Amino acid sequence: MKVLIVGLLVIFNSFSTISSQTKITLNDAISIALKNNTILNQTGNNILSQESSLKSAYGNLIPSLSAQGSWGWERNEQAGSTRFFNGIPFIIPPITTESRSFYAGLNSDVVLFDGLANIENISLNKNNLNSAKLFFEFLKQQIALNTMVKYYMVMTQKELLKVREENLKKQKINYQLIEERNRLGAATLADLYQQQVELGNAELQLINQSLEVEKAQNDLIIFLGLDITGNYDIEDNSIKNINYQSLEAFEEEYSNLQSRISDAYNNRLDYKSKLYELKSSMNSIRIAGAGHFPTLVGSMGFSTFSNNLSDLFDSKSYSAGLRLNIPIFSNFNISNRVQIAEVQAMNKQLEVNELERKIKQEISQTYNSFVAAKKSLSVSQKNVKAAEERLRIEQEKYNIGSGRLLDLQIANTAFVVAQTDYVNSQYNYLITSDQIKFYLGILDISKFDSKGE
Repeated sequence: MKVLIVGLLVIFNSFSTISSQTKITLNDAISIALKNNTILNQTGNNILSQESSLKSAYGNLIPSLSAQGSWGWERNEQAGSTRFFNGIPFIIPPITTESRSFYAGLNSDVVLFDGLANIENISLNKNNLNSAKLFFEFLKQQIALNTMVKYYMVMTQKELLKVREENLKKQKINYQLIEERNRLGAATLADLYQQQVELGNAELQLINQSLEVEKAQNDLIIFLGLDITGNYDIEDNSIKNINYQSLEAFEEEYSNLQSRISDAYNNRLDYKSKLYELKSSMNSIRIAGAGHFPTLVGSMGFSTFSNNLSDLFDSKSYSAGLRLNIPIFSNFNISNRVQIAEVQAMNKQLEVNELERKIKQEISQTYNSFVAAKKSLSVSQKNVKAAEERLRIEQEKYNIGSGRLLDLQIANTAFVVAQTDYVNSQYNYLITSDQIKFYLGILDISKFDSKGE
């Protein structure tokens, strides 16, 4: 018994240093998650590359321009020699020569026609960029929802810890009562031993629940990307601030699932992102098919050459031309590229269809869970009142000596179970209400997002 109490005090002591704790509300948690999530930050970085690709696609419509320049130096040294002509010797003195060369030039090429592949490439990159931005916003909603769920799990475990604390207090009071009655001969030794076991179980349950609180908090802290060794105060009044009337109105408003599913297609950012991916796959088909058309490229050039730098631009050369390439037979390579692009587009359409089915399933299942959570909340609330009344009656009966300890313990266990169910149903109601909003695509996280676009 003493060992359990000492262990319990050690665990509680870790929660007692409130002054050094960093308080984290639900709003804080969501903002921190949006800031620190690795996948979200990577997705945001990928948007930068998509923007660069779109800029490059526009650049393909503009003539390219390149400049060239060169400088050369050469020195030749010939030793003197003697040569004979008709038997007469001629002495040739040593000769040293130097030469320099300067060259400068400009060249420009522009694609005049490539089967409109350059236009389709712009459209493709626009669709890819839009898809990436929408998926980025969808990830924000998903991270916010996951944060809410993990935060509510911490709140759930903390509320259950309070239930265990209250139960332990009751068991201690009953133990003291039975101990006194046993001393006076009004209670049997068996009752005292039985209550001692009940008290030990209450202490053990409190310790286990304390560990569940710590586990839920660590899970949230890790998800937020914070230092797990830090000291945090995770507390909120969500339970007390539940607006049940607004949730009931929400339930009634979204009871027509068929119409809400249609609305979800317009609201779900992941679905919109997938549609842009489908558009991109259609652009890829047209880009691949452009290989069947001729390609016309225009070119212009300018160059100058001189042996002296001061005379570099005295002699100039200009050039202009058109280069036409007509594909006659490409060893089926173009047809192969078109076929691959068509298959990718068909697969992308299958992904869209699968996502539509998934959205229907998610909305239907979550809405049913939401309705069930509401009913469970109502039933568990009534059960708490009934169990509390039964416990009060059994407690009074035992206090005056007309009741049995076993009946009191059974009533107390039922009350603890009812309280536990009520706490779980409250937070389950909150979680499912946020989940249905997420699956409908109407979960508003703008107030949590400090990044902006």
